[in-house]
Amino acid sequence: MPLLVSRYSPAMQRIALILALFILLMNGRHPGLASAVAAGALSIEAHPLPLESAAGEADAFGPLRLTGAWHLTSEQEVFGGVSALMASDGDLVGLSDSGELFALRLPGQAGERTVRSLPRVLAEQDWPRWRMDSESMTRDPVSGRLWVGFEHLQRICRYAPHFRALEGCVSPPEMQDWPVTGSVESLVRFGDGRFLAIAEMAVDRTGAFQVLLWQGDPVDRVTPPPVRLGYRAPAGYRPTDALWLGGDRLLVLNRRLTLAHGFTARLSLVRLPPLREGAVLRGREIASFVPPGLADNFEALALGHEQGRPVLWMASDDNRFFFQRTLLLRFALPLDWVSDTPAP
Repeated sequence: MPLLVSRYSPAMQRIALILALFILLMNGRHPGLASAVAAGALSIEAHPLPLESAAGEADAFGPLRLTGAWHLTSEQEVFGGVSALMASDGDLVGLSDSGELFALRLPGQAGERTVRSLPRVLAEQDWPRWRMDSESMTRDPVSGRLWVGFEHLQRICRYAPHFRALEGCVSPPEMQDWPVTGSVESLVRFGDGRFLAIAEMAVDRTGAFQVLLWQGDPVDRVTPPPVRLGYRAPAGYRPTDALWLGGDRLLVLNRRLTLAHGFTARLSLVRLPPLREGAVLRGREIASFVPPGLADNFEALALGHEQGRPVLWMASDDNRFFFQRTLLLRFALPLDWVSDTPAP
């Protein structure tokens, strides 16, 4: 549960946990989320969390060094549900699980905080926002094009740079039997144009989480069907995002929810094997996020750079519930973890 859970009574904590379990198991509908929102300014308060309180967690963060932590709040209903992040050209963009893009500006950064909806096809303009269950995002740094993975719809869509327009979508047959609330939670684009999608809940006969690997853009009709791989998460955890650092390094964020501990997360470093049919991805835990420290429903990772050094961003999804928070964390990464080396 959130860092501030101690302010609630034990009974309230149990109720909150039961509600949280329900959130993860229900079909994801949010009746209050009407049709697409109009683009405009977004009022966000970024409340710094004292880094000294996390000093004792240095071992938990392993090779990562925490350089910033914020609790993001807003009085505007539209804000929340951050499920994916992107850092590009000094900008940090959050994507909600209802199809909104948030320009996240921290204190001291230039520019406005804004919100806008993802472009939609004409026939879906009036759909309620909960149907646009956007959970994952990746980008081609050369062309600027972006891809978003949608649960419920079991769909991957491609967008023009800066999300100016929707270019196309695909509903891969291989994803259609994935649970609608545990589907394409992670989407990765490698430097050579291959794409990797990891299911949050779909597992194969061995118990590994299902992974699909395309040899090119999955939205492109000429791309061959994907091959199947597997991912072994820490026991009891489910993958919620993945981030390629270059070469054979892949970070995978894993989440668990229990009545005893609430939300916890573990970050794993996967050294990728040759990416062929049947390959199994296995990671080494490098950081953990557990109460009473920095713990919540972490779902999003992004790679950025500050002063030429690699930065890892990490955000939580508050599910738009009062007992959860939108946390934004910033870590310094080891310099040799990020490279331009092709994936295996």
